[in-house]
Amino acid sequence: MAQGLRILAVGVGGQGILLFSRVIGEAALLEDLPVAMSEVHGMAQRGGVVETSIVLGEVKSPYISPGEADVLVALEPVEALRALPRCRKEATAIVSTDPVVPQVVKDGLASYPELSPLLEKLRTILPRVYLLSGEGLAREAGSARALNVVLLGALAASGTLPLTKESFLEALERVVKPAYLELNRRAFELGYQAVLSAP
Repeated sequence: MAQGLRILAVGVGGQGILLFSRVIGEAALLEDLPVAMSEVHGMAQRGGVVETSIVLGEVKSPYISPGEADVLVALEPVEALRALPRCRKEATAIVSTDPVVPQVVKDGLASYPELSPLLEKLRTILPRVYLLSGEGLAREAGSARALNVVLLGALAASGTLPLTKESFLEALERVVKPAYLELNRRAFELGYQAVLSAP
C-alpha cells in the first residue's frame, strides 16, 4: 500500500461502472484510506467503452499506465482482453463472462470473437483470474442491472483490497437508493460467494 494499489474497472455503457467505483471510493473513505479516481466515458450511451481507475494509498495521480494495474475488474469479457496491457504480471482479474454484443455485430458489420480461447489466454497470462457469469448471478439476485454489484462482491471476496466486507456493504448502503438496497445486497453476496467457492 505504500506504493498504492491500482484498480482498473472496464466495461461498456450502461453497466454501472461509475456506481461500482463510487462504492469502492466510499468504502476506502470509511476505512480512512486515501483514494483517487478518474473516469473515461467514451461513447457510453451507445454501448461504448467505459473505464475507471481507482487508486488506494499515497499516490499522486489516479491514472494507470500500461503495466501498472494491480487489479482488473471487467464487466464485459472482451474489454478484459483489451485492458490486459494495463495490468502488472502479478495482477488479479475478476471478469464477467457474459458478452455485450456491439451494434456493429448485430448489424452484421463485424463479428464477436469466440470467448473460450480468449478467457483461457487470460488464465495463462495472469496468476489469479476469477471468471463468473455476472449477469446470471445478477438475474438470480433479481435484476440483470445488478451486474456491477455482483462484481463488487466478487472483488471484496478476492482479498485483493485492504477493505472489509462490512465497509463495502456500508458504502453500498450510502450510495444505492433505499428501494434497490435489498436487491443489491443479494447481488453483492452472490458475487462474494462465487469467488469464495471458486476452485
